[in-house]
Parts: sequence; structure tokens; C-alpha cells
Amino acid sequence: MRHYCASLILGFLLSPTALADQSDQRLDGLFERLLHSEDIASIRAIENQIWEIWLQHPNSDLERLMEIGTQRMNRQSYADALLIFTQIVESFPDYAEGWNKRATLYYLLGNFEASIADIEKTLALEPRHFGALSGLGLVYIQQRELSKAKEAFEDLMAIHPNSPNARQNLEFVTEQLRINVI
Repeated sequence: MRHYCASLILGFLLSPTALADQSDQRLDGLFERLLHSEDIASIRAIENQIWEIWLQHPNSDLERLMEIGTQRMNRQSYADALLIFTQIVESFPDYAEGWNKRATLYYLLGNFEASIADIEKTLALEPRHFGALSGLGLVYIQQRELSKAKEAFEDLMAIHPNSPNARQNLEFVTEQLRINVI
């Protein structure tokens, strides 16, 4: 299976590189709408549009490879998914979503330091990446770094103030910090 994945990756990655889609101009308007949307259905629709753009890439082979890597991750074929996502970030280092997917995989594997490193790469490329900020907060919760988790969720709320999950996580971390001070 790994030999097949390696061959598949090499075939896909021979296509020329193009700009990463976190630079897509449509994102500015969507993030502006996200700042002001309060209706949960509208929020979810805008989030989905943003995710679709983040996953897009001018290289259709890369898009397909991302799908395969995500499928492998979802099926808990973690070694194959890691191979795929590593090849993606090495071949397309300016593609934020490649870093984010590998950060998610590292989180699932319990490799929190590697997850943080990949989240930082994601955020360097797309500072508004609410998925990466949420993931960063969750990693810090796992590490019992509640002050850092709180900061990550506050940064997330600045970008996505009406996110129910972000609000719940921020409230949880704030309460935990309050309890630990008492």
C-alpha cells in the first residue's frame, strides 16, 4: 500500500506549482460576512464556502491528492495519510491547507508539538484560518496550557466572533483558568 501511495504522490506532484488558494480574493468578502453574521445557518454556509476555497488549488492533481490523504486519515490509515500530507507540504509549501491537514493528523496521533509547528505554518500563510486557530486551542488544552488555549480561542473569536464552538471553548478554558486560580 505504501509503495502505491508513494507512486501516486510522485505522479501527482510532477505537475507545475501554482499559487495557493488561501490568497483567493473571494475570501476577504466571506470573512467580512463572517464578522457580521449571527444566524447559525448563514455562519455554516459561509464557513463551508471558505473551506471550499481553502481546499481548492489550481493544480487539480493536488486537490485529488488532498482528497486521498483526507480519506486515509478518516479511515485511520495514518501512515499513508502522513506520507501524502508530508509530500504535499514539501512540494507545495505555500499551500496552507496542506499544512493544516497534516497538523490535524499530528493532533490525532498525539504528536502535539508537530501539530503546533504545522499550525504555525498554516497561520503564517493564512492568519484567518479559523480551523487552525481552533486546532491550536485544542492542542493547548491537551497539553494543559490553558492560558495559551485561551489566547488561541480569543484570536479565533476576533476573526469569527459568532462561532458557537469557539465561544464554548473560550468559556470552558476561561472557567478552567478561574477554577485553577481559586
